[in-house]
Amino acid sequence: MQRTPLYDAHLRLGAKMVDFGGWAMPVSYPGGILDEHRATREAVGVFDVCHMGELHFRGARAAEAVQRLVTNDLGRLTDGRALYTVACLPSGGILDDLIVYRIAADHFLTVVNASTLEKDRAWFFEHARPLCDVSDASAETGLIAFQGPGAKHTLQPLTKLPLGELPRFGFVYRCDIAGVAASIARTGYTGEDGFEIFCAATDAPALWDRLLEAAAGVGGKAVGLGARDTLRLEARLPLYGNDLDETTTPLEAGLGWVVKLDGADFIGRDALRAQKTAGITRKLCGFVMTGRGIARHGYPIYPGDSAPSGAGAEPIGATTSGGPAPTVGKNVGLGYLPVTLDRAGARISVDCRGKRVDAEVVQGPFYTRDKERGRA
Repeated sequence: MQRTPLYDAHLRLGAKMVDFGGWAMPVSYPGGILDEHRATREAVGVFDVCHMGELHFRGARAAEAVQRLVTNDLGRLTDGRALYTVACLPSGGILDDLIVYRIAADHFLTVVNASTLEKDRAWFFEHARPLCDVSDASAETGLIAFQGPGAKHTLQPLTKLPLGELPRFGFVYRCDIAGVAASIARTGYTGEDGFEIFCAATDAPALWDRLLEAAAGVGGKAVGLGARDTLRLEARLPLYGNDLDETTTPLEAGLGWVVKLDGADFIGRDALRAQKTAGITRKLCGFVMTGRGIARHGYPIYPGDSAPSGAGAEPIGATTSGGPAPTVGKNVGLGYLPVTLDRAGARISVDCRGKRVDAEVVQGPFYTRDKERGRA
């Protein structure tokens, strides 16, 4: 397995290490997943995301090259801003979901999923290199996420950069964080406010230690993959390989807002335009378990009025992501369902290891930080 620059730091913390797409990564630390989840929701969580991929596009036609690859409109980006988007195949299927950062008019950075880095790199080289220089900086780049309601105030003493002035999806390419030369973005994958900090891979251990020390001062801690998954699921953030893949389109995945069909041309636009005209037949839906059971990846989904325990009716879909949502106190899931069921209150059932358990479709994220904190 490949190791991030923080591998030894995880071992010192007593992390339980697992194989995650060929990377040795911490799934949890001694306090457990629930404790890490709560720390992120209530204070600060510190995440090793050094396994993610970073590719740079440079040259006079860099913007044109990146726009050819992604569905969102790069024309709205100015220096120091980023956007979430997807890259599609000619079929409209999702090659990957990613963030694009505009460093300058002739310099863009993309951060891609670790599990798709090799195919993304090959695809980007094939389709962008005729227009600009494309380089893979993944091996020499460290990336640490600092997430939670206390992130801004906890991080501020470690930098002269006025963090309160950095907007959501804002990006500063050159700055100093805890004495380390870094770049910082107000982005994340938890449903909380927070930052993602880039540095040289060789500087990552020192930066990790300083960030962890600062987080501990407000009740924060290191967070592994287990809580990362429950946090992103509560916020209904899709995971590539589960909720998104080459057989799903952004229109089916509820990501139509990142598809600008009337903007510049991109790979897959014709297929997505045809699908929008014809209408989608399935949609990625969120649901809450109303019966006693936990939906897991791959569990079949049936109509709500189907017969119990294995007989009658054919599956209408399958769970793509599922599990407990600790902050909201419910078991939740995502899955592709017939578009007619994409409405709040629609009844379904999930086959949980041979037992049909009732569930109900909901709209929007399961957890929204402003809404949930307003109740407290």
